[in-house]
Amino acid sequence: MMRTFVPLLLAIGLLTGCGQKGPLYLPEAPAAYTPAPSVQQ
Repeated sequence: MMRTFVPLLLAIGLLTGCGQKGPLYLPEAPAAYTPAPSVQQ
C-alpha cells in the first residue's frame, strides 16, 4: 500500500510543483497519471 502511495504523492507533487521533473516520473508511472493532473489544471 505504502509503496504505491509514496510514488503517487511524489509524482503528483513533482507534476504540480515542477513541470521539469514531471516528465522524469512519467516513464516510471503509467499514462494513467498523465490525465489526472491535466484534469485538475
